[in-house]
Amino acid sequence: MPGPTVGPTDDTSTAAATTAAPASVAAPATGQTRPGWAVIAALGGLTALGPLTTDLYLPGLPAIADDLVAQPAAVQLTLTFSMFGVAAGQLLFGPLSDRYGRRVPLLAGLVLYTLSSVVCVFAPNLAVLIAARFVQGAAGSAGLVIGRAVSRDRFQGVALLRFLASIALISGLAPILAPIIGAQLMRFTSWRGTFGVLTALGLLLTLVSFGVLRETLPPETRDRGGVGATLRTMGRLLGNLPFLGLALTSSLAFGALFGYISGSSTVLQHVYQVSPQTYSLLFGLNSFAIVVMTQVNGRVLAPRFTQRVLMLGSLAAAVAAGVALVLLTTVWDFGLAGFCPPLFVMMGSLGVLLPNTAAQALGLVEPQVAGTASALLGTGNFLCAAVVAPLSSLGGQPSAVLLALVVLVCGVLATVVYLALCRPERMRAAAGGLTGDGRQAAAGRLTADG
Repeated sequence: MPGPTVGPTDDTSTAAATTAAPASVAAPATGQTRPGWAVIAALGGLTALGPLTTDLYLPGLPAIADDLVAQPAAVQLTLTFSMFGVAAGQLLFGPLSDRYGRRVPLLAGLVLYTLSSVVCVFAPNLAVLIAARFVQGAAGSAGLVIGRAVSRDRFQGVALLRFLASIALISGLAPILAPIIGAQLMRFTSWRGTFGVLTALGLLLTLVSFGVLRETLPPETRDRGGVGATLRTMGRLLGNLPFLGLALTSSLAFGALFGYISGSSTVLQHVYQVSPQTYSLLFGLNSFAIVVMTQVNGRVLAPRFTQRVLMLGSLAAAVAAGVALVLLTTVWDFGLAGFCPPLFVMMGSLGVLLPNTAAQALGLVEPQVAGTASALLGTGNFLCAAVVAPLSSLGGQPSAVLLALVVLVCGVLATVVYLALCRPERMRAAAGGLTGDGRQAAAGRLTADG
């Protein structure tokens, strides 16, 4: 059956539209109440699980190579397969959450995450560890994809952006703290102990989610179609040019982020000769830029500016940062003092760009297919990240120029895609086509089983 009415998410309005949901799980249609901090903390923890799973064990990579008698390049596959797992898992858990509700698939994913973390702790060889990391990434993605779907179930418009900002305040701390915590853990335990910490975290989030999070997708609004209907829904979503444009824009922005994450360590430490402690400080400072700008976006900018203005402004800042990085690594040489400020600007721009792309894209779809839409967004992000991540070290040597080019190219492509596919008239048509009779017809097309 048709879901709640969703207002336009482009530059025609920034006010939150009305949302209908069961009184026990969502706010009223008007004057939406803010969820409790327990819910925000739980969803923030779920979305932080991915970065923690990726970053916490990184200081132990050399120890893994020594302990399992493996080449360092082979050990890197534990990271690669984890990212592919996150991408694949979202395609599984997103549609499952549309069909069976949010709660059951989420709890199942968390249980599987905890069990796969136990396998990582006791992995006898690298092959088992790589396989367990793939499952761990796929299972951990349940929190990421379903967390976004829950947000869409409860809120929209500016209210959705504010809710995402609240979650990001918690989840954004993960990439700041994970490398620091991981390095400290290696002082007291082995790499297996690091996975023991992830096991404990998975168990804790399972218990918290079971006790705090309630179902937000009522049975009567769920997608009852099978695999074929899910694939058709994905095809129709990707055939919607504004949704496709927002998904590609998000993926390319995420690619710039992971190009920085994958290349910054070697570039800063080997090219600019900073100490590991200084690198951790710079990494944390740039991550702090994302956290701060996400909060500024949700609490200050979103109520005052249209989403299109925010998108164009953040894209312009990202491109400008990329141009500055290229110039400062090829034409002018100001050393570390010239390299770091553009990175800070780029990271801050992503704090505005990423939540706005997600909010706009999810605002174009029915709640009963929000899980599938969220899965497509997240899968595109991580696939692009997996492709872009090694580009900044092509040739086997760290290069500040390559890192700068990755950031610039991703920013330029994201801007071109957004301008080409997300024109205002297309955004209005996409939103207007999902209202009234058009909405009912579209809902029938997206959820029918054949």
